[in-house]
Amino acid sequence: MARCRWRQTFLSLSSLCICMALLFIYICITVHSNINMAFITAKYLAKSTHFVASGNYKPTEYSPLWKNFWKENEEAFWNHLQLDLDRHFNPILNAHHAQQFDSDKDLKDSFLKHTHLEVTALDSMKKKFEQLPQNLQDFVSHMGQRDFPVLLQPPYSKCGAGEDEANLTPLVLLAIKTSEQNFKNRQAIRETWGQAGLVIVHRRSNTRKWEIRVHVRRVFLLGKDNKQKLDNQNAELAMESRRYQDILQWDFDDTFFNLTLKDVLFWNWFSASCTNTRFIFKGDDDIFVNTPNVITYLSDLLLEPHPEHNLNDFMVGSVIKRAFPNRLNDSKYFVSETFFTGRYPAYAGGGGILYSGQLAKRLHGISSTVHLFPIDDVFVGMCMARLNLNLIHHPAILTFDFPKGEEKKPCAYHTIFLVHKRSPKQIIELWGKMTKTLGQCWNKPLRKW
Repeated sequence: MARCRWRQTFLSLSSLCICMALLFIYICITVHSNINMAFITAKYLAKSTHFVASGNYKPTEYSPLWKNFWKENEEAFWNHLQLDLDRHFNPILNAHHAQQFDSDKDLKDSFLKHTHLEVTALDSMKKKFEQLPQNLQDFVSHMGQRDFPVLLQPPYSKCGAGEDEANLTPLVLLAIKTSEQNFKNRQAIRETWGQAGLVIVHRRSNTRKWEIRVHVRRVFLLGKDNKQKLDNQNAELAMESRRYQDILQWDFDDTFFNLTLKDVLFWNWFSASCTNTRFIFKGDDDIFVNTPNVITYLSDLLLEPHPEHNLNDFMVGSVIKRAFPNRLNDSKYFVSETFFTGRYPAYAGGGGILYSGQLAKRLHGISSTVHLFPIDDVFVGMCMARLNLNLIHHPAILTFDFPKGEEKKPCAYHTIFLVHKRSPKQIIELWGKMTKTLGQCWNKPLRKW
């Protein structure tokens, strides 16, 4: 009887020990798995271009990027900078930063500068920096700075040149990138397609005639031209600004790679000064624009159902997709592999794009999460990719001029929004010819191929 009781006790204790051992093994395996998963997750998030946690961000504004936006590696200078910045704004790794992200502009600016200083201080990046061509070295040396003072601008609270008319909201702001010495370009634009104020466009169909009355504003975007440091040139620009009230100039060197700064600083100025303007036409000062076609197109958009909702992400241009960086040393678009690797996102080129005022404000907000890039059109495409938005391609925006023989047709310029690369003299001549041929070309539709 005693032996039986001992056996039962032994079996009970053995069962208990076995259960405890199994429980201990299970706990160890679980903890080990969780630690490994946390490590793997953290490692993935550290490499991810962007991670979206439910409830942390608005999915329409902060969405995952496709793998070809930029390669997930740290070999190239810009890629390393961007990945480091992404880690700071990752809602899982840095929840505190993510919570302040939307409302704290100083926080975003500080992390832009911090990541720039942090990465440029690395020995590996110093070596890569020395391998960059001089113009990229100059760009990298100040790409962390975006707070340049304004030297000249339109009157306070005025969104460019153009007199107000009661109860008339500006339809479009013509924002033209130019430089100090290009006065002839600016003047040709003012006298032709870039006229500001009340603009009346006459239209007709087979059965009726009507007119479109809209308010147009105009502003020219400039940096400083340090190649010609002449006091009289600065005085002439100041006089031009007082006369036309359409000069917006910042205190940075007006170089090709600094064109990106004009976008970033313009979005900031627009968000403060142009709250009611519906659309923006951003272009270069060497393009010819059929402004009546642009006004008609934009006015028709406002007649569509729910225009405010539809225009929240509206951008139209000559869209270039899946492009690789230019690796030709003698090209002004040259970007070396030590600076950037991967394909470019879809972007609009060709000297001119149309987008909504609502989108401009969104671009202003999201631009603080993308390091400056030396090609301005590509940088805008990067910001659009950050917002997970698609650009609309329109064949009436001619990136590389008319196809062979098409320009000679009498009504060719009545079928476009814009064409790139025209001199001031050509702009004036083309505007005159287009005005004279209105009668014979009134029914020509926009280009569709």
